[in-house]
Amino acid sequence: MSERLQKFLAGAGVASRRKAEELILAGRVKVNAKTVTELGTKVEPGRDLVTVDGTLVSANESRAYYLLYKPPGCVTTASDPDGRPTALEYLHGVRERVFSVGRLDFDAEGAVLFTDDGELANRLAHPRYGHRRTYLVKVRGDPPPEALMRMVAGVRLEDGPANALEANVHERAEKNVWIRVVVGEGRFHLVKRLCESVGLQVQRLFRPEFGGVTVDGLRAGKFRSLRPDEVRQLRRMVGLEGGEAEPQRAVPRSALPKAARRHGHGPPAPPGGRAVAPTTSSTPSTPGAGEKPVAEREVRPAAATQRAGAGQRPGAATQRAGAGQRPGEARKRPGAGQRPGAGQRPGAATQRPGAATQRPGAGQRPGAARKRPGASQRPGAGQRPGAATQRPGEHAERKGGWPGRGGRSPR
Repeated sequence: MSERLQKFLAGAGVASRRKAEELILAGRVKVNAKTVTELGTKVEPGRDLVTVDGTLVSANESRAYYLLYKPPGCVTTASDPDGRPTALEYLHGVRERVFSVGRLDFDAEGAVLFTDDGELANRLAHPRYGHRRTYLVKVRGDPPPEALMRMVAGVRLEDGPANALEANVHERAEKNVWIRVVVGEGRFHLVKRLCESVGLQVQRLFRPEFGGVTVDGLRAGKFRSLRPDEVRQLRRMVGLEGGEAEPQRAVPRSALPKAARRHGHGPPAPPGGRAVAPTTSSTPSTPGAGEKPVAEREVRPAAATQRAGAGQRPGAATQRAGAGQRPGEARKRPGAGQRPGAGQRPGAATQRPGAATQRPGAGQRPGAARKRPGASQRPGAGQRPGAATQRPGEHAERKGGWPGRGGRSPR
């Protein structure tokens, strides 16, 4: 019986169906020694030879199913370009080529299913099948009922409208409240954005179950194999066994486990791996790869002003205001401008603060006419004694001469 190539690769445990389509489009898959780049190509298991990067792929009859309690501080991808820890590092000793069903945020924790059953993974993760995902969200304060009702009614996010299938108070603590949020899709940071859109501040995000299988009895960073009855339940739920898909049954509230206690320390490190950095943003971190040194980072307003004497070596003297000047020099207060008259010779005129640089008439010869600031020169000012005074606006000699003098000017 023939089937599509990407479905065959997913069923063989090579990758999820979406990742298998990327491998085909990249030209990394060959069927009977011929490169195939067209999606939907049919192959017959047992007759056609399928290779990926030169490695023969055969149909896998046995499947592997693992449930991991993913701790915060790791990603669920197979690799990370930033070098962060991955959830696969916690599956120590697993020899099968498994991959995660869906994803969980870097700082979130809880149930993540790993399997090499590509068809089951596709039906559990694809939004078309509407698989229910239950989250317990720790928010600051007591959320108002109107906010939870808005989450169910629907809000508009950056990538389109979204809503929660359920949003109810799960448990109340002294200062915070756990709410239970159920969604039908795995959009990026969906639960966090839903809470923030109605004014709720998320403190912690925990997924207690996946597909009806809970992490009860598991500690953060530990995993276990699924029991045969749990596998059959998952396959019946998505329609891979027993005909049509069965309606997904919600896990009772009393059966949902609580999030693991952190006891004030960070997430557990992978077995034989590196330590996982704490996910809290309040603790300052040291510069890592690709980060700027502390001197080049943006200085926060609260830390921008350095206290006097801070950063000096022990025992170093702190210079007082005015120290180091020669005797007789005027002392200058720290941060203040020079006082009026400071630094001038004895007997020199002291200029009052805010006064003009030169007073009107200052610096003129004795007897010289004083000129008002900004005013034009008065008529007759600056002329010789006895000289005729010319009235403003009058010409030196009228047209037609002076009346009564025969037109002659006075001598």
